[in-house]
Amino acid sequence: MQERTRNFATVVYPESASEDWKRTLEEHCVPAFISPLHDKDIDDEGKMKKEHYHVMIMFEGCKTKDQAKEIFDSIGGVGVEVVKNSKAYSRYLCHLDNKDKAQYDVNDVISLSGADYNTMISLARDKYTAIGEMIEFCLVNDMVSYAMLLLYAKKNRFDWFKVLCDSGTLTIVQFLKSRSWEIEKYGGKKENE
Repeated sequence: MQERTRNFATVVYPESASEDWKRTLEEHCVPAFISPLHDKDIDDEGKMKKEHYHVMIMFEGCKTKDQAKEIFDSIGGVGVEVVKNSKAYSRYLCHLDNKDKAQYDVNDVISLSGADYNTMISLARDKYTAIGEMIEFCLVNDMVSYAMLLLYAKKNRFDWFKVLCDSGTLTIVQFLKSRSWEIEKYGGKKENE
């Protein structure tokens, strides 16, 4: 009996896949990520690897390798790999956690059938980093308006905007209220300064 799991990956080489392989994958209506073209990867001997894409599909329920292989065969995928940790593999698509490897732009990842790449790759520490950056930004720019920060983030820093929309609002609002109170009471300086 075959092992059943939800997430599988393959590699697609552009020269052996059909021109419309991405559309074919999308037609399967299975949430998926397609990496940017890996055209800067170097093997262990220092030679350039053949250009390729990494593809991960994420089924709603458990499937067999053979079921995943049917989809991968239809797009020219080479091999079927069981993905044990979808977050880690998603981050691997751009080598986010391995700075010794070529880095690829997360904005070049293609998300299909409702898959959300940015949500998948976010880490808890990213949220805290973003909150720290927002606090520093508000201090440097003497900002006390949550609305102004939210609008700035929406236009200029989508990573901040996501944190504000998902879970960081309370912390930032409380910081801005407290900061506003400090400015009102002490003219922006702490009482003991």
